[in-house]
Amino acid sequence: MTFTETPERDATPESSPKVARRNPISRFFAVLGPGLVTGAADDDPSGIATYSQAGATYGNSMLWTVPLTLPLMMAVQEICDRMALATGDSLGMLIRRRFSRRFRIAIGVLLAALIAANCLNLAADLNAIGQGMNLLHAGPAFVWAAIAGIAIAVAVTAGSFAMIGRIFKWLCMVLLVYVGVLFVSNVDWADVGRGLIGGQIEVTPAYLALVVGVLGTTISPYMFFWQSAQRIEELRAEDRGGDLAPALDDRPHHEARRRLRNGRIDVFTGMAFSVLIMFAIMASTAATLGAHHASISSAADAAKALEPIAGNYAGYLFALGFIGSGVLAVPVLAASGAAGMAGLLNKNWGLDRSPRKAPLFYVLLGVGIIAGTVLAIVSTDPIGLLVLSAIVNGIAAGPFLIIIMLISRDKTIMGTYRNGKLAATMGWATTAIMCVAGAYGVWFTVTGGLGTGT
Repeated sequence: MTFTETPERDATPESSPKVARRNPISRFFAVLGPGLVTGAADDDPSGIATYSQAGATYGNSMLWTVPLTLPLMMAVQEICDRMALATGDSLGMLIRRRFSRRFRIAIGVLLAALIAANCLNLAADLNAIGQGMNLLHAGPAFVWAAIAGIAIAVAVTAGSFAMIGRIFKWLCMVLLVYVGVLFVSNVDWADVGRGLIGGQIEVTPAYLALVVGVLGTTISPYMFFWQSAQRIEELRAEDRGGDLAPALDDRPHHEARRRLRNGRIDVFTGMAFSVLIMFAIMASTAATLGAHHASISSAADAAKALEPIAGNYAGYLFALGFIGSGVLAVPVLAASGAAGMAGLLNKNWGLDRSPRKAPLFYVLLGVGIIAGTVLAIVSTDPIGLLVLSAIVNGIAAGPFLIIIMLISRDKTIMGTYRNGKLAATMGWATTAIMCVAGAYGVWFTVTGGLGTGT
């Protein structure tokens, strides 16, 4: 049974003898793509700020979220990736195929809310880029936030962001400096161990709200849509004729199995990288800022966590990490919601298509970036905005996970690639956890808890 109208064609170049002769390391890096990009984008400035806030405020007591989130992230992103590979359709289009018109309207409202939440996150990231430039003594943060927003919007619309993305992706490697901090700081590894197994959990409103933020910035709704969308764009680029993404059932059996395996390697590697950075930021910040009970109210405060390894250059390293991760995350945030809404409305979408061929997608993308830029300029609490955006993502994740789980179990859509027992168990467990976290986030927000500080 096929799921798209794409006719069966020859095997892709990845199955050619030339690729098969690559050494194992080359083959490993060759399969990395959307999963790795999604994992890197997950460690955006919102994530950096939230993890830094957790370490500085509560020491190692939130490290238990690290072993909790890794398998949950792997499960959810693997499901999203498998849905795209199996059907050749984006998440937005799959929602259209799975649900009736009445439910699609309700989901459309959720997607509109997600786009609004992405604008909040996007504003926080643009503000962070401005803070990073300010740390480099390049000028006021709000000016650079505006410049970054306009430049990214132009680059994405002009179709030249792929090259810029490749450059700034390497700046994200600066985040690995946090791993180095763990080896030169006075880390209490016994305390780290207690934190990892949940031996220091606090039951206070502010602590639990920050847990929602940590979960929200780690398992964010925009990641679901981006993983699916970027995989589809990768499939469209295959030399098979036409511009439709070939589904797994449109491929020879051996090629379909290899595609599925490579997709999992890509996703699992990306999520492992993301969580490694999460752990390193939390633990290194706890060992430096947390040891002195320092509070974080600006990027300069957060940069002090890198002083043990970078000394006077800590601010510069932190700035490069903030700028690189922010520049990568902004188009991901804007494009994910736009792709989801365009797919739901059965309109063309994708950064691989021109504005003339996908007008609605680019309108939504442009509006998101512009709105985020304006919000970034008027914001007066950059770190607070970053953490707040993480909490909003935590609230929004649950409903979309329910939708994903209903689609991925549907035999009519997924065929033999629908969820197995392990994927179903892990997926529904993640859904339950994020729904509980989201419910608490709503309560905390409605009761004015955000005013108490986190």
